[in-house]
Amino acid sequence: MHTFDAPFGQGDALTQRPHRAVGVFGMGLLGGSVALGLRERLVAHEVHAYDPDPGALEAALAMGAADRVHAAIGPWVSELELGVLAAPVRALEPLAREVAPFAAPASRWIDIGSVKGPVVAALEPLLPHYVGTHPMAGRETPGVQNAYAGLLQSAVWVITPSARTAPADLAAIDALVAALGAHPVHIDPGAHDRLVARVSHVPWVLATALNLWIDGDPDRERLLFLAAGGFRDLTRVASGSPRMSRDMVLENRAEVRAALADLEAVVLRLSAELDDPEALLASAERGKRTRDALPIVRRSMLPRVFDVVVAIPDRPMELANLLAVFGRHAINVRDVEVLRIRETGGEAIRVGVGSAEDRERSLEVLGAAGYRAI
Repeated sequence: MHTFDAPFGQGDALTQRPHRAVGVFGMGLLGGSVALGLRERLVAHEVHAYDPDPGALEAALAMGAADRVHAAIGPWVSELELGVLAAPVRALEPLAREVAPFAAPASRWIDIGSVKGPVVAALEPLLPHYVGTHPMAGRETPGVQNAYAGLLQSAVWVITPSARTAPADLAAIDALVAALGAHPVHIDPGAHDRLVARVSHVPWVLATALNLWIDGDPDRERLLFLAAGGFRDLTRVASGSPRMSRDMVLENRAEVRAALADLEAVVLRLSAELDDPEALLASAERGKRTRDALPIVRRSMLPRVFDVVVAIPDRPMELANLLAVFGRHAINVRDVEVLRIRETGGEAIRVGVGSAEDRERSLEVLGAAGYRAI
């Protein structure tokens, strides 16, 4: 199976009532966000949280991410209608072996790991009604203390059924994902690993490599001082959990190596094009077209926005004054971001509006109000 379309579950019990009890095994960023989503969206009457770290369980309780917490696997697992394995990728199979003896035969199980081929092959024989999944959501700050239900809102959530997946189980997990505010997309496990190696795992390798490259330079301190927004954006993912990132790429090493080999050929071609300005320009234009075709809003399936970048002075009330211009002219603002870079000569604010016409009108009214906007 390899499709990018998945219907939401229809007619499953989940669409009629919440689960009686759901267990989330692993109180990290994603596990905590799933637990918060289950409670905030009334998907479960009771959420159980498991983690061997007492500090993570204490934080989960304090944040309202769980009704009951457990530091050990035991008979309480048999109470669950649904189990969500949210441990690091290399810990998923040992965790599944630990919970399997207690899992109720009618219970459903998913994992949310970022590698699917070996994980699905290992977990499917161990857990009843298991379906592999991977929510394409995250941030560079790990830990349950940084979890929030909105992390999953409008995210693409990959579901990786196999030939053994029962249609009823697949429909139930589609419905679960939709109930958490995300969009289910079906991709077979092997295809998932190839794709994610290119858009997630290799970017982490490159971010790490760039930081190591700077760290080993004799001019390290000056380089760090000069590093601007572009370098920070390129290397942001290296700020995540090193252990979890390491495990992620190790479990997908074959696809990561294949992707790195493909990328090496592209880098070598670009190196050769340093002697061919027209060829380099053509590559740059092609790269720009590709990047412009992949806005974050399209990936997360949110309505498309049209960006206006505005320079404003760095002083109180300036953002409020800026947004008031849009309000006076009845231009609907869908998104606002304070940019980390300062390419416009002051604080740069990205404002997203709903149409190309609104963007053109925004440029006109902002110019008339004395703002520099692009």
